[in-house]
Amino acid sequence: MASASVCIKALALLATVLILATLADESSNNREALLCLNSRLSIWNSTTSPDFCTWRGVTCTETTQPPAAAKVMALDMEALGLTGDIPPCISNLTSLVRIHLPNNQLSGHLPPELGQLTRLRYLNLSTNVLTGEIPVSLSSCAGLEVLVLSRNSIGGAIPPELGALRNLSYLDLAINKLSGTLPPSVGNLSSLTALLLSQNQLQGNIPDLSKISGLQFLDLSYNSLSGTVPTSIYKLSLLTFLGLANNNLGGTLPSDMGNSLSNINILMMSNNHFEGNIPASLANASKLEFMYLGNNSLSGVIPSFGAMMNLQVVMLHSNQLEAGDWTFFSSLANCTRLKKLNLGGNNLRGDFPVNSVADLPKTLDGLTLQSNYISGTIPLEIGNLSKISLLYLDDNLFTGPIPPTLGQLHNLFILKLSKNMFSGEIPPSIGNLNQLSELYLQENQLSGSVPTSLAGCQKLVALNLSSNTLTGNISGLMFSKLNQLSWLLDLSHNQFTYSIPVELGSLMNLGSLNLSHNKLAGKIPSTLGACVRLESLRLEGNLLQGSIPQSLANLKGVKVLDFSRNNLSGKIPEFLQTFTSLQYLNMSFNNFEGPVPTGGVFTGTNNASVQGNPHLCSSVGVNDFPRCSTLVSKRKHKFIVPLLAALSGLVGVALILRLFFSVFNVLRKKKRKSSESIDHTYMEMKRLTYNDVSKATNSFSPANIVGSGQSGTVYKGQMDGEDTMVAVKVFKLDQYGAVGSFVAECKALQNIRHRNLVKVITACSTYDPMGNEFKALVFEYMANGSLENRLHAKFHKHNADLGLGVRICIAVDIASSLEYLHNQCIPPVVHCNLKPSNILFDDEDTAYVCDFGLARLIRGYSSGVQSNSTSTVGPRGSIGYIAPEYGMGSPISTEGDVYSYGIIILEMLTGRRPTDEAFRDGLTLRKYVGASLSKVEDILHPSLIAEMRHPHADHTPKAEEYRITTRMGVCALQLLKLGQICSEELPKDRPSMHEIYSEVIAIKEAFFSMNSY
Repeated sequence: MASASVCIKALALLATVLILATLADESSNNREALLCLNSRLSIWNSTTSPDFCTWRGVTCTETTQPPAAAKVMALDMEALGLTGDIPPCISNLTSLVRIHLPNNQLSGHLPPELGQLTRLRYLNLSTNVLTGEIPVSLSSCAGLEVLVLSRNSIGGAIPPELGALRNLSYLDLAINKLSGTLPPSVGNLSSLTALLLSQNQLQGNIPDLSKISGLQFLDLSYNSLSGTVPTSIYKLSLLTFLGLANNNLGGTLPSDMGNSLSNINILMMSNNHFEGNIPASLANASKLEFMYLGNNSLSGVIPSFGAMMNLQVVMLHSNQLEAGDWTFFSSLANCTRLKKLNLGGNNLRGDFPVNSVADLPKTLDGLTLQSNYISGTIPLEIGNLSKISLLYLDDNLFTGPIPPTLGQLHNLFILKLSKNMFSGEIPPSIGNLNQLSELYLQENQLSGSVPTSLAGCQKLVALNLSSNTLTGNISGLMFSKLNQLSWLLDLSHNQFTYSIPVELGSLMNLGSLNLSHNKLAGKIPSTLGACVRLESLRLEGNLLQGSIPQSLANLKGVKVLDFSRNNLSGKIPEFLQTFTSLQYLNMSFNNFEGPVPTGGVFTGTNNASVQGNPHLCSSVGVNDFPRCSTLVSKRKHKFIVPLLAALSGLVGVALILRLFFSVFNVLRKKKRKSSESIDHTYMEMKRLTYNDVSKATNSFSPANIVGSGQSGTVYKGQMDGEDTMVAVKVFKLDQYGAVGSFVAECKALQNIRHRNLVKVITACSTYDPMGNEFKALVFEYMANGSLENRLHAKFHKHNADLGLGVRICIAVDIASSLEYLHNQCIPPVVHCNLKPSNILFDDEDTAYVCDFGLARLIRGYSSGVQSNSTSTVGPRGSIGYIAPEYGMGSPISTEGDVYSYGIIILEMLTGRRPTDEAFRDGLTLRKYVGASLSKVEDILHPSLIAEMRHPHADHTPKAEEYRITTRMGVCALQLLKLGQICSEELPKDRPSMHEIYSEVIAIKEAFFSMNSY
């Protein structure tokens, strides 16, 4: 018995040794597999630790065995900047249950060896740059519950074999390049709760999904699916999200769909070919919040919405729907959460339900009724919709006056009332809309003059008052205050008289100016040459006289010029033939004379029109004009004698004037030497004494300090006898370079004027009572703080207002000021210290660039290269924002400002300073953004993610791993890319401010023109 017991113990010990040896061998295999992964993906900086279970992102099985027996169970490595392809050796981690590697830069194909991980239950490789096809071998992972491969570039067909994964509950293949049909075997995945296949290239019919009775989220939108929707889908009673938008689907909507889809929260079926009525049973879908049925062929009367009390968004635009007795409109009073209602482009007829407007939910911020046949008047009660920001009533049959109560809608951003039959005058109350960006009143029957109160709409970028019967003069004073107009100013086809105001030249960023078909007289003001962004200038059909101003040579980007049917004279300017962008030129029916230019736009047969000018000639005998030599010979003798007499007289006058000015200059220099004025390098403005400045700042009280920098301290104050507040920058003259900073700021500011540059009021250069030198600058006071505070102060009052649209507008304001400094100032001005603390906001929240203490004027500047610069070498600016080439001694250049601008853009969108402590060991803000451009939700400020998140994201399982790319997201991505290219390491790789301004304006236009809100 004893020997038997010993034998059993020996066998047990041998078995234990064999088991431990096997476990040790498996552990060794796990380590080798991890080292193999590291060789391809560079996950771990150090792999010297023998216990690989302590490596970042590695989770091992819990075991009572020695550490050598541990097995890798999970890999969690999200957003670590991993690059390269996934090696086949990952299959050697045979105990893997979870692989979570989203938001990296993984590339290449998915290795088929993944199918060997038979214990795998979770696989997430979303938001990488993977290509190739989905391996059929994944169907061997029978225990797989979650498969997320979204946001890659995976192509090919969806393998039918995936239908064998009966435990799969979450399948997300959205935003890839998948093609082919949706295999019917997907209908066998009976455990699915979410099937997300949007934004691919899938075709064919939708298969029967009736077996997936637990499905809650179905998104097949943005594909090319066709045919009718299987009725079984409308019977999936647990569905909360149904996305079929942007396909080629057709058929009718089931009459009982509102009963069967009793839990539906979001219904997205827009941009298809659905026809028939909107089922009245939808009223029973009481949980419905977002209804997207726009751009289909739906018809019939719009049903009542009164029972759908959770509705927030209703999109029924671009169908053939009718209003009936407008009961549906009055039923909206019960939808107390309604925010957006779009019924544009339907067959709504009859008088507008005046009495129902007062009962509309006060939460409404977007109302679109455009392109219908609605008649009647707009009631005064529309002024009660206090939160509305978008109001589109254009292209209808409205009559009567424009209600003055529209002036109560202080949040209104876009107002479209065009193409109706409104009459009477434009109500002055419109000027109260200080947030208004676009105003369209064209093609009505409006009369009277344009109210000067319109100057209160200082954020207007587009104004169209054309095709009315407006009279009077065009107010130059009013338009000088609307200096943010950048898209459009159209006053054509009215009855305006007098001359074109010179103040229109202040609209330097205007893209299109149309004053045609009025009764304007006088000359074309030379100030229009300052509108260097003009792409279209139309002045035809007026009574204009004189010649074309030479200053219009500055309009180098213009595409359309029309001066026809006026009384203009003189020669056709030679500079017109140098305009490379000019596509259409009409000079016809005027009194131009002399030779017709032969280059540029004049070489085409249809691009330039000059007929109806009898005194024109041709130097090459074309265009049916007489040769110029013939006309010259006839006039030569007629003018030669008077010309010689005139020249003799001019010579005599010139000699007298020269003597006079010589004496005058001597006297002026003597007077200047004896006066106690500021040095000629400083601005000659209202003089201030030290006592004036001290009194204004309450004896330089610390309570008045609003900012402090290396060269000076800024106080808020109030000048004696003035009502408005000012900002006083007192220079710290004991600091090295402070005097130079004062001089630089004076030089930079003495001649520049721009709506996005802080206006200097005066300068003070004197001595204090102790005999010490004292220098100060007085600016407009910016009441709403700096961009630095808005981005980073925890409790700043404007933090909550920094939505994506606001950040885009700030980017436009900054770009506008820099474009002016670089391209419109002579010589160009380089700011050299652009950063968020030097960007301030006024009462209207317009952004202003300030602090020109480091600014430099670039002499001999041409095409981005400066020469003969003075004091323009060396590091200039603040850490994090300074261009890298400055640190290597490169000259000051406009490209340095571009770099700083790019960094500010990245900081605005991410909320991270370039000096953030996370940026070390070679990692910079720019590299941080660059590594995540394909997954911007990982780097954008959380408030922007919340704003951009699609309405259904909060209701989707693992919503952080699944967000639909919206147009808002595209705008954010475009702005991030702009920040990236602006902050390129090499100056030659950065765009010019002219190009940047054009791009950021395009981003702004795209953002604010989103019809889908």
